[in-house]
Amino acid sequence: MIKVAAIGLGKMGLFHLKNSRFIDGVKVIAAADKSKRALNEARHLGIKKLFFDYKELLNHANDIDAAIIALPNFLHAESICAVAEKGVDIFVEKPLARTTKECEEIMKAVQKHGVKLMCGHNYRFFDSVEKTKEIIEEGRVGDVEVATLELVIDGFAPFFEPKPIVDWYFDKEKKGMGCLDSGFHLLDLFRWFFGDARVSYAYLGYRFNLPLEDSALVILHSIKKPTRGIVNVGWFSRMIFPEFNFRVNVHGTAGFVSTDHFAPSNMYFHVVKEATKNILRRVLGRKIHPLTYTYYYSSYVKELDHFFSCMKNDSNPMVQAKDGLEVVKMIEEIYEICEKTEGEAPLITTTAKASI
Repeated sequence: MIKVAAIGLGKMGLFHLKNSRFIDGVKVIAAADKSKRALNEARHLGIKKLFFDYKELLNHANDIDAAIIALPNFLHAESICAVAEKGVDIFVEKPLARTTKECEEIMKAVQKHGVKLMCGHNYRFFDSVEKTKEIIEEGRVGDVEVATLELVIDGFAPFFEPKPIVDWYFDKEKKGMGCLDSGFHLLDLFRWFFGDARVSYAYLGYRFNLPLEDSALVILHSIKKPTRGIVNVGWFSRMIFPEFNFRVNVHGTAGFVSTDHFAPSNMYFHVVKEATKNILRRVLGRKIHPLTYTYYYSSYVKELDHFFSCMKNDSNPMVQAKDGLEVVKMIEEIYEICEKTEGEAPLITTTAKASI
């Protein structure tokens, strides 16, 4: 039995804690959070060892094999290094950290103490993404020239249930990024498909006049391949579950493939179908398939299952510290480019374009 501690019980922390209960051979035995409400919810889920301070939890970590860290971004580096020092394997919600410097500190700590670390890049575990990657690797679209990756959502919407948005979420220093926190997934997917990449162009939008960007348009180029990537991410669109405005389109010399080819064509029908299947499984006493009715959110269970399987088999997780570092490096490049070009006129203004 893998004994787990949940560190941070906000939106994602509680979500990971609940998902862990569906994985065989895994048991969450301890949790830490500064919120009494969150700790009470963990208590109702059967967690008996509860702490207000994760450092206090670590002082009682002799029987803990792994930690799920879902603290605010500005606490990632500190907490990961502290957990690694205890010799405990780590699953951390993305982003790995706010800066490349923090990511490098994490990599050193993980290597020094010989622990496993997996960063939660759950978009790699979408069924549609896995099938798209398989087709690319089989060469069925030929040499890929251009990939477009899109994710436009309401970045301020509640996650399944209404809750206030915490203050740190709008603090650039503490969060480290705005909608690029969602774009993180798209940057990671491009790198996963086509290798390490760099930023050729970037634009950030501030529709809501917040200190954090709410839209971003980024052009990437693969270092080892001729592939270019166009990333379009935003937090400006009102989306209502189960609609989800995400896709990866891949254009090659021998064809075209899109994640839309493999995702449900009618999400409402998919919800009803999968919910009905789970009801029947429960009636028949069989194990349910968690979150399959959402299609995309089942990836959170799959990524945790992968992490714990790596612990059981003593193998390396699919997403390691270096992967998190490389994406943060691209995000820093985006900010640097936008700072240099701030205030410069675009090549073609809206007015000029209309008169051509």
